[in-house]
Amino acid sequence: MENGIAIEVKNLTKSYKLYDKPMDRLKDSLGLAKKRKFKEHLALNNVNLSVKKGETVGIIGTNGSGKSTILKIITGVLTPTSGEVNVDGHISALLELGAGFNMEYNGIDNIYLNGMMIGFSEDEITKRLDSILEFADIGDYVYQPVKTYSSGMFVRLAFAVAINIDPEILIVDEALSVGDVFFQAKCYHKFEEFKNQGKTILFVSHDLSSISKYCDRAVLLNQGVLLGEGTPKEMIDIYKQVLVGQYPLPSSDVKSLLDDDEVRNAAASASDRAKEKASAKAANELNGNNAIRSANGENQGDASVKNPDTLEYGDGAAVIEEFYATDSTGMRSNSIIKGTDFAVHMKVKFNRDVAAPIFAFTFKNIMGIEITGTNSMVEKAFLEPVKAGDVKEISFTQNMSLQGGEYLISFGVTGFEKDNFTVYHRLYDALNITVVSDKNTVGYYDMNSKCEVKDAKNDNK
Repeated sequence: MENGIAIEVKNLTKSYKLYDKPMDRLKDSLGLAKKRKFKEHLALNNVNLSVKKGETVGIIGTNGSGKSTILKIITGVLTPTSGEVNVDGHISALLELGAGFNMEYNGIDNIYLNGMMIGFSEDEITKRLDSILEFADIGDYVYQPVKTYSSGMFVRLAFAVAINIDPEILIVDEALSVGDVFFQAKCYHKFEEFKNQGKTILFVSHDLSSISKYCDRAVLLNQGVLLGEGTPKEMIDIYKQVLVGQYPLPSSDVKSLLDDDEVRNAAASASDRAKEKASAKAANELNGNNAIRSANGENQGDASVKNPDTLEYGDGAAVIEEFYATDSTGMRSNSIIKGTDFAVHMKVKFNRDVAAPIFAFTFKNIMGIEITGTNSMVEKAFLEPVKAGDVKEISFTQNMSLQGGEYLISFGVTGFEKDNFTVYHRLYDALNITVVSDKNTVGYYDMNSKCEVKDAKNDNK
């Protein structure tokens, strides 16, 4: 393994046999089955991945994409069907609740049990015991069997053990979604400490904001295939396309006929494919309407700054033909003064009948973290059907309370068809907005507080 690499996964495959009936499983295990009685399910299909020392990498994907499976193989909980995993460093892992804990033992016993399983001596664990108990903060329950713990208490203890034994590599699988808000804040503060200390972190989360905030890089898995890896922003945008079924994927039937090389080619880097799509976008006509040409602001008097690398997709039922922002004077502008009113606009043409379209916009910061947004359904502003050929002009007016800085606005037209969420047209990170401010407070938003200081009444007079 190369120097500077903490985790290296090569050609990793994990397959399971799925049986229709328990008897078929029994016959197969005894060698009595006359013909194949199972279907092979590839939880991971020829995955290659490297994680550098000191890097924080997030793994995202839909349920059943192989996220937890790859973590379990890296930590040694599962054995791969083929391929290899090399790890350079001391691993501490926090997988699903219950992993590595004996339900009959009390908390103290499980601390020692877990520490020894990881490779620490009893004396080393004893030196860390006070820090573990302080972080877990479950009081005298630590002397009770863990089978009596609530899920919140359980994860407090498990995370306290994992985080306080000074690992070189920390692996976490969705565990931070358990526990109260104060404990979650403490866990994320520990994440920050680990990053600052140059530790390696690999974690799975459905919290895309956490992926954007903490990760140097994100990996996207889908149906056991490594679909892409790149910046969190790139992978989250692609992941959202996968969620609504509008990212081109090889079908499961096709994939079963492909050899490993063809599967890798079919699931080529998502970031490369996104770039190819962006470069071809200018020439793309959607149902006879050059959506990007008009949406990119080739309109007289439009001073807005548009993103040439806007990510666009949809089924074509609607086209966002134009989008822009206006300042408090009603002029088109990408510079908004903090504390003033402004509006976000889009013009949408419909290419077929839609029962109840939803118009939406979202603000992101330059790290890709979604800050705020709304839509016409939430605002109860438009709940009507539209006809093919209809053109709607939509505006959202509000006061600018974001801190000074650079932001990107995404636009969307979606709806529900037979209870299925459908994307008609989306433009991700399409419009740049600069918030101009001479007073930045803490965080993303200004609370617009009114501060008053006065002399206290002296009751002794």
